[in-house]
Amino acid sequence: MVANQELKVKKQKKQQTMEEKLNTLRAGVLGSNDGILTVVGVLFSVAAATTNQFTIFIAGLSDLLACAFSMASGEYASVSTQKDTEKAAVAKEAALLKSNYNDQQAAVQQFYEDRGVSTETSLAIAQDLMAKDALKTVVNVKDDIQLGHYMNPWDAAFSSLFAASLGGIFPLAAMTLFPAATQWPATIVAVLISVTLTGFLSAKLGHGLVKTAIIRNLIVGIITMFIHYYVGQFF
Repeated sequence: MVANQELKVKKQKKQQTMEEKLNTLRAGVLGSNDGILTVVGVLFSVAAATTNQFTIFIAGLSDLLACAFSMASGEYASVSTQKDTEKAAVAKEAALLKSNYNDQQAAVQQFYEDRGVSTETSLAIAQDLMAKDALKTVVNVKDDIQLGHYMNPWDAAFSSLFAASLGGIFPLAAMTLFPAATQWPATIVAVLISVTLTGFLSAKLGHGLVKTAIIRNLIVGIITMFIHYYVGQFF
């Protein structure tokens, strides 16, 4: 049954669900924020320890690449695990439909009863939905999974990869392209603007408080720069 459902999904070109789109955007926002903070951390540590611009640039670039690929591999592994879990849940429900169809239908009926629908109407809804597509109905009701719409680990990985690279470019460019007299304030401004933007986006995506998210990101950014600057000074 699962194989048949997967075949139908492959034949039908479906648009991404909102959850899938948000997962890709989430990976991008987190990747961007991580790219900004890790790169500026290395830049501040190295720049505080040496004035050699080439050394500073290579250190920042190396960290940018390492951060981008690390974030991408982490997102790929994480979302792949989620996808495997979702597929395992679908396989389990398919087996239960074969072995105990009535209990599965009762679970769908109970789902609607719990939301205030009468017993008679809930039974009619459950029977109608199960007759049309039993597996799709059960996994949606019991596991909150839309059949065929599994999280894509490659989307999350590439989103994180590009966003982390883009985020890290801002402090790297500011520290290495501006004259020595202005490179520090330029980098600080670049970081503060960048983390403000990622704070805003993360709040919007998560339906959270924009002001709180921005302030939190700014504090983290300032602390990151402060700590790494004094690490470089110490050595």
